[in-house]
Amino acid sequence: MNTKITLLFLLAGIVAFGQKIPKDKKQLIASVENHKEDLISISDKIWANAEIAFQETESSKLLADYAEANGFTVERGVANIPTAFIATYGEGKPVISVLGEFDALPGISQKAQPTKEPLEAGAAGHGCGHNLFGTASLGAAIAVKEMIEAGEIKGTVKFIGTPAEEKFFGKLWMLEAGVWDDVDVNVSWHPSADTKADVQSSLAMVDFIVEFNGQAAHAAADPWNGRSASDALELYTTGINYYREHIKPTVRIHYHIQDGGQVVNVVPDYSKLWVRVRNTDTKGMLPVFEQVKKMAEGAAIMANVDYKYSLVSGIRETLVNRTGGAVMQENLELLGPLEYTEEEIAFGKKIQEITGKPQVGMDSKIYPFEETRENPGGGSTDVGDVSWNVPNINLGVTVAPKDTPWHSWAVVACGGMSIGHKGMVMASKAMSMTMFDLFDDAKLVEEVKTEFKERKGDDVYKAMIPDGPPPIGN
Repeated sequence: MNTKITLLFLLAGIVAFGQKIPKDKKQLIASVENHKEDLISISDKIWANAEIAFQETESSKLLADYAEANGFTVERGVANIPTAFIATYGEGKPVISVLGEFDALPGISQKAQPTKEPLEAGAAGHGCGHNLFGTASLGAAIAVKEMIEAGEIKGTVKFIGTPAEEKFFGKLWMLEAGVWDDVDVNVSWHPSADTKADVQSSLAMVDFIVEFNGQAAHAAADPWNGRSASDALELYTTGINYYREHIKPTVRIHYHIQDGGQVVNVVPDYSKLWVRVRNTDTKGMLPVFEQVKKMAEGAAIMANVDYKYSLVSGIRETLVNRTGGAVMQENLELLGPLEYTEEEIAFGKKIQEITGKPQVGMDSKIYPFEETRENPGGGSTDVGDVSWNVPNINLGVTVAPKDTPWHSWAVVACGGMSIGHKGMVMASKAMSMTMFDLFDDAKLVEEVKTEFKERKGDDVYKAMIPDGPPPIGN
């Protein structure tokens, strides 16, 4: 088929595709397009600031200020977290929320280019695309707000700004404060390397710190007077690693040595380890966690030192909602796949070359609606805890090349340029269209809530957090 005929077929497909979109949803799409340049500007500023957990002062302000400028009533400092906020518009039922994240990851600063080079050496970077996440969600909330304002739909829309997803999991304290108590359905998304309605769960996880305290001594002159906290740490990690043979393949255990001693000629009197245990569900994760926790005591006994265990937080697996997911899928298919320029494809292929992946470029297709897998793998998120309190509809949209290493410089690079921008805008449109369906169809809201209740069963949710206020400044 020659180029001219191919182009005609493509154009015909676009026209036919556009005709399928109802008038109301075209209005939502137009709203996102109208705000697109502002949304890109906000996202890029958050990307450049790259603030880590509970320190997202400027990022939170950018989003909250823009919501306020667009007619939302904004409550800041929610749940005693300075960077958490709720932006609300409308009144009455249904109450539909959309959540946004905006924290970065330490140490992966990167320029918006396909070769590795930090924007600022040692600084943080958005290796999970949260600069796109929060901004797209706000764009969706604004599009829905404009329809409420015009009298097209009735109810309340909330944009919920949620800090510290990468560490501490700020949504846990927000749930304890009742942020979602009056919400009927929550909508969310996450940057990805492919595009689909997300009907897979996530991993349950517990996050904790172990510290060992011994007795310092001269490592050569009188080591017998010392009790090594470093020995305890090594014995503990050895125990964890031997334990791996006797746990199910679905379990993940990670640790990071944060302090193993300062100098070689002193028997260390202090050591510190950050540990995470994950599994496909909370029920399967908790016994592993209890065993790993007990090992710390055993290591302390063997090294004749004291130990301290401190819970950081724990998060649930995501409770899937297929009823809502099917609606999100329909809206994705209405929008159709993303399209990339030759320059964007070359950008993606260069990243794949450098990271040792097949150079296939961007994955623009919309994947079919999936069956929910029993063992989905992947990561963990405090969106899981939200999903045990209110029905949650989730989405993934392409913002990086296929097979890109996540939480890496490669995702940071894409999040600061047009590849990330395109995914962000598409996510905003898909979420706004799905939210519209919920506002427009009371029966759909009830069906989504019915599935939620059936899946949750008699579970009584309790946040897995330590006593006291959120760990701001830690």
